Amino acid sequence: MKTIRVVAALVERDGRYLITQRRENAVLPMLWDFPGGRVEEGESDEGALAREVAERLGAKVQVGQLISFVNHPYEKYAVDLYLYECKLLTERLHCRAVKDYAWVTSKEMESYSFTPVDEASMSKLLGVS
Repeated sequence: MKTIRVVAALVERDGRYLITQRRENAVLPMLWDFPGGRVEEGESDEGALAREVAERLGAKVQVGQLISFVNHPYEKYAVDLYLYECKLLTERLHCRAVKDYAWVTSKEMESYSFTPVDEASMSKLLGVS
């Protein structure tokens, strides 16, 4: 089974976390996730994360430490998700390659439908199994 390396940003501001909603035509449409995406061949995690956040939200981030790793098998492939603590360097966000974004508290995350791998990462992060 093919494994896809994915990186995501955990961005916190005033006790709220940045999450993004996938577009209607995306894989796992309309579900929510932490901003990020696939690491391309020859790309570092930090480089991929900076590129993905710029492509999706028109924003710059400073990539910090790795805080979580989750492997999640789907039907045709598996995803290795590396979640990095990130600092947002851009004030304004733009929905470029996402349907929407939101700033939510950890408690409010329960009311959003996340992708399975992001759900697993979030549960690990928040200490919920």
